[in-house]
Parts: sequence; C-alpha cells; structure tokens
Amino acid sequence: MNIQQAFDTAAADYDPLRRTLIPCFDDFYGTAVSVVPFAQTASLSVLDLGAGTGLYSGMIQAVFPNARMTLLDLAPEMLEKAKARFKEMGKSPKILVGDYLKTDFAGSYELIISALSIHHLEDGDKERLYQKVYSSLKPGGMFVNADQVLGATTEIEKLYRTNWLESVCAKGISQEELNCARQRMEYDRMTPLNTQLSWLEKAGFQDVDCWYKNFSFAVFGGYRPI
Repeated sequence: MNIQQAFDTAAADYDPLRRTLIPCFDDFYGTAVSVVPFAQTASLSVLDLGAGTGLYSGMIQAVFPNARMTLLDLAPEMLEKAKARFKEMGKSPKILVGDYLKTDFAGSYELIISALSIHHLEDGDKERLYQKVYSSLKPGGMFVNADQVLGATTEIEKLYRTNWLESVCAKGISQEELNCARQRMEYDRMTPLNTQLSWLEKAGFQDVDCWYKNFSFAVFGGYRPI
C-alpha cells in the first residue's frame, strides 16, 4: 500500500478521530487560522497543499467567506470528503488531484496553507517544496504550515512520542484505531522545526516564525516580501 492508498482507505473515518489523534486540536488549528493577517472580507486566493478532507481549508473558508480556494491532494477519496464539506458551506473550491511536488499550482496566491501533510516528505523534498511555495506566492503573501516536527534530539523525540501516546489513550482511542493511526505514521518523515525554519529563510521568506508549538505539533511559516 502506498501513501495515496493509505489515506484513501482512511477517508471514511478520518475526520471523527482528529480531536483524539491531535490532543491540542483547538489550539493547533485555532492558531493556524488566527495568524492569517488579511481582512476577513478579502477575496483571497488560497491554495491548500495536501488538503485531505478539507478540514483546515474549511476553517479558513468559514473565516474568509470570499476566499477563492484551491485544494490539492493525491488521495481522491479524501478530496471527495472535502467537496462534501464545502458543498455544505455553499462553496465549490477548485480541486487538483496530484503530488504537490510535481503538480503545477495553477496560479499564484495570497495565502498557501498546509496541515499535517508536509511531514510525509523526505528532507530534500521539503526544502524544494518550500522554494516552490515561495515562488507561487504573490508579493506580501503568506505561507502557514500546521504540521508535526521531529524532536531536536533522540530524547526529545522520545518525549514527544510518549506524550502523544498517553494523550490519545487517555481520550479513549480503541486498539484498532490506534493500529490504523500507527500504520499511517509509517509514512512519516519528520524534520526538526529549526531545520525547516532555516529552509524557509533560505527560500526567501521573511518574518519566519513558529506561532504555536505543543510537543511535535507546530504552526510555522513566513511571508514573501512585497
């Protein structure tokens, strides 16, 4: 099973488990939305990389009702869930199916976002993607990545894993659900936060920052200068 098949298989039950598998769900996603600095009435062009079921982009759409959304993901079944989510909101985002390392982003954007997706890339691909994101932003545009990061040392990473496991077990996750989550985690290729911040700066981003961090869950990004 490849990563596309793994997430297509998980599509039906993906959203109901988000609050269990992301112990800091409200703060994590809340920050990822609140850091976006544009006026809520703005007609933003927004690209969501690894959009999945549209959870994060749906939150952005709710706050920025005039935003023009483009959702890109390699798992068609996940995107079907996203279409249904946006249909309930009376919206019809542009849908792109493909690998965001290889797929043309079909334009330039004021805001590029991603949630819990980029950590599946190898380090070199992450760095190349950040360069591609920078090139696809309009001057003054913003990139927000809400993702998981690797602990800076072996002991720190061990602490992250232990905290996560204790948290999800405390929330009552079943053994079957935990096993499925761990199977998807086999595709994780996480990288320390500071390394990724340095790649963003190298790509040309300014005001690079981490706006939120809870163990491995981090919200970070930067701006393309005007």
